[in-house]
Amino acid sequence: METLLPKKSIVLLGLGHTNVHVLRMWRMKPLADTQLVCVSNFPVATYSGMLPGILAGQYSTDRMSIDLVRLCAASGARLIQGNVTGLDIPQQQLLFDDRPGLPFDILSVGIGSVPNQSGVGPLDDTVLAIKPMQTFLERLTGRVQHWREKAGSEPLRVVIVGAGASGVEITLCLPARLQSLLPEVPFKLTLVYSSSQILSGLLPGTARRITATLENRGVELRSNTRVKDVTNSQVTLDSNEVLDADLVLWATEASGPAILERLGLPLDERGFLRTHANLLSTSGSPVFAVGDAGTIEGNTSPKAGVYAVRQGPFLWDNLQRYLSGKPLLDYVPQAHFLKLLNTGDGRSVGEYMGSSFEGAWCWWLKNYIDGRFMDMCQDYSPMPMTTGDRDESPDMMRCAGCGGKVSGSVLSRVLQRLDIPAHKNVLLGLDQPDDAAIIQTNQGNPVTVTVDFFAAPLDDPYLVGRIAALNSASDVFALGARPIAALASANLPVGNPRAQEQMLYELLQGSLEEFRQMGATLVGGHTIEGPRLTIGFTVLADQGSGAARTKGRLRQGDQLVLTKPVGTGVLLAAHMQAACRAEWMQVLLQSMLHSNEAAAQLLDRYDIAAVTDVTGFGLAGHLLEMLRAADTSAVIELENIPLLPGARELFQQGNESTLAPANRATETDIRIPEKKRGLPEYSALFDPQTSGGLLLGIPEKYVDAVLQDLSRQSDLKTAVVGYVVENQSQVASIQIV
Repeated sequence: METLLPKKSIVLLGLGHTNVHVLRMWRMKPLADTQLVCVSNFPVATYSGMLPGILAGQYSTDRMSIDLVRLCAASGARLIQGNVTGLDIPQQQLLFDDRPGLPFDILSVGIGSVPNQSGVGPLDDTVLAIKPMQTFLERLTGRVQHWREKAGSEPLRVVIVGAGASGVEITLCLPARLQSLLPEVPFKLTLVYSSSQILSGLLPGTARRITATLENRGVELRSNTRVKDVTNSQVTLDSNEVLDADLVLWATEASGPAILERLGLPLDERGFLRTHANLLSTSGSPVFAVGDAGTIEGNTSPKAGVYAVRQGPFLWDNLQRYLSGKPLLDYVPQAHFLKLLNTGDGRSVGEYMGSSFEGAWCWWLKNYIDGRFMDMCQDYSPMPMTTGDRDESPDMMRCAGCGGKVSGSVLSRVLQRLDIPAHKNVLLGLDQPDDAAIIQTNQGNPVTVTVDFFAAPLDDPYLVGRIAALNSASDVFALGARPIAALASANLPVGNPRAQEQMLYELLQGSLEEFRQMGATLVGGHTIEGPRLTIGFTVLADQGSGAARTKGRLRQGDQLVLTKPVGTGVLLAAHMQAACRAEWMQVLLQSMLHSNEAAAQLLDRYDIAAVTDVTGFGLAGHLLEMLRAADTSAVIELENIPLLPGARELFQQGNESTLAPANRATETDIRIPEKKRGLPEYSALFDPQTSGGLLLGIPEKYVDAVLQDLSRQSDLKTAVVGYVVENQSQVASIQIV
């Protein structure tokens, strides 16, 4: 089915409670001729209501996390992970620090709030902010472990600043976390707050219940005092009293994140975006501000997650009304709502409609409410594709990237049927198929030429452009050549000119970023319309005066080193089914965006004579090309094959790229003990790689030095996966051990 570029674009900046509701609704009923783009500085969103329960050991860490990679994939929404630097209001573009601006027809800002630090002096690294919550647990663990390494017999001294709901719940639930991190190590908690009682704004009865619980647990309460500064592990109060502290948790009242000021929109006195009752910015721009990020003019409601949740349906309705030109609805915050505070011991304290209460039943109710909300947000199953905008035909589920290549057997048979004329200037061509061709010019060094393109494996044109450039240039790096110039070949989906222009701009801007890094430039290309986005490049390179590292130069005794882990094919296939987790996607992108140039620069230093890049035909297919060209065979140590995170689980579940079955045609040349056929590493042999690593043939004496150099280039896994042996039959083969 032909892809049509949408005419309108809704951008969600931040995936707090309100914007997440829009994403969930989009999953069930996307708007016609409109794209939804989610922008976040993290690939996961966190539900703050469950953080205390995680500290108390009542939930696993992932229970409070919403996997935006999976939820966006399931919803047909585009996810951009990046740091926003501002807003171009006249051009209606969101600006980033490291990628092109993002146009929008409507922007919804829902990035929450941060603890207020205004009026406070210097804060040293003793202070640990609760936000960003995505990294809080990791930072807390690291800080506590660092203290333990240098601490003596003294107890851990923790000061919590702020006694609102967040500060109080953290104080009550933190001991369980500390006990798990520091078994048998004592600690002392001090709660500092500026008001006369904790939980200012809640009922006195609620405050009394929580105060009694805190005191019964030995927490020191410091009321009517503010923190002036934190230096040299000392907290100075406004009374000039000094508290010794090994760790300070900052959980004060909410204030606007710094980025809101850089958007150029009207703010209230605490740094939040001013809005009308319909949640639209008072600036007149098509920008909604929701959850904690917005303040409705004339409304004094506190910042609380319950309001953000209730705003979700209003925002979803108003987005549709705005696009269709209908009057917007006003949001009226509820006057009363249930408040439940986790005390960390299987009980909670609550209040509603003027009454306060506590008990295990309160915890049961809180757990039920929070759990039901997260169950909805953690449903990543793609919706059935039954509308005219979607197509569930098998063709639409074919893998993209290098997983969309025609099989090697088809290509080989076609080339055998062709009568390709020889040419005196072709030094390396289809008579000796390699990663690229080498052509001798009349003057100067030979020119190495290659072409590579693929259907976009991701819905982010900028990242696709970067990956396509690296993938195309990898062939010339494998031959030891230096890229000079590239010509683009782009196939854009049909759509209005503005949408096509933006897509092509992001594609080429991404590619230029990578070509600049390798000292090459873009010199031309060709662009057409077609059923789906495809992009690739013809790369011209200077081969230099040295010999090319062709596949046929592999030698007996060479150790086979793989410079990147394997698994891009199965992970990209999983992503199409909303089954690629955020943590997997992070390393997958890191791998595909890691250039092979640095690894190729090791060729001369370590007498590496034969190289190939591992792409669409998989590790087995590309290795066999080398072995056939060199008339050798190889032994592969299967368990040494490095896998990308997530690949093992996916292979074990029976997942694979749509090209993998065709790649298995090479199994006729592979000898393997039957018991090893079920191993994930065996499936990895046939997994098509997009922007995969290099496979190097290295003399054994240089292996350790090469691996050390590769480890300094990146933290991606590298490994010796086998070695080259004499070919004792007429057909090159691989022996699995």
